[in-house]
Amino acid sequence: MILPIIAFGDPVLKKKALDFDLKDPKLDQLIEDMFETMYEAAGVGLAAPQVGLSRRLFVVDASPFEEDDPKMKDFKKVFINPVLLDENGEEWTFNEGCLSIPGVREDVNRKAIIKIKYYDQKRILREEEYNGLAARIIQHEYDHIEGILFTDKLSAFKKRLIKGKLSDIQKGKAKVSYKMRFYRA
Repeated sequence: MILPIIAFGDPVLKKKALDFDLKDPKLDQLIEDMFETMYEAAGVGLAAPQVGLSRRLFVVDASPFEEDDPKMKDFKKVFINPVLLDENGEEWTFNEGCLSIPGVREDVNRKAIIKIKYYDQKRILREEEYNGLAARIIQHEYDHIEGILFTDKLSAFKKRLIKGKLSDIQKGKAKVSYKMRFYRA
């Protein structure tokens, strides 16, 4: 089932998410729904807060980046209750966007290498290291479960430049080709 994506301005996007009960019988259906929602919106990652659930879960499928990085061809993963253990290496810049912030893209600096511990879709505990695009996508989605948006990482000057666009999104004036839920205070 395709879920509505929560738009910028909703408080759920700024909350630190809680762990997921690994025995929750609805978890597998939620994962399936999140992948379906992400594909419908042409995204490469989606975190549970983006569908209105403040839980530590995100899904990624980086196959659209296969042309840039052949290792991304089969990079499809589920991260349940992840903990980012380390970020290192040189920072590098990449132009990021977010399904919750449509029409806004900005250069963001992130560390090149990460180490993360998480449960996969089969509830197996994993500890892995990623670099490059894989690390960046994971960091972006991990930020979501920490209540951080990519716009929080921008300079004050850049934030001022996009203030109008963010205000429009909060007012429900975003043009999107996917289901979106706007926050009404």
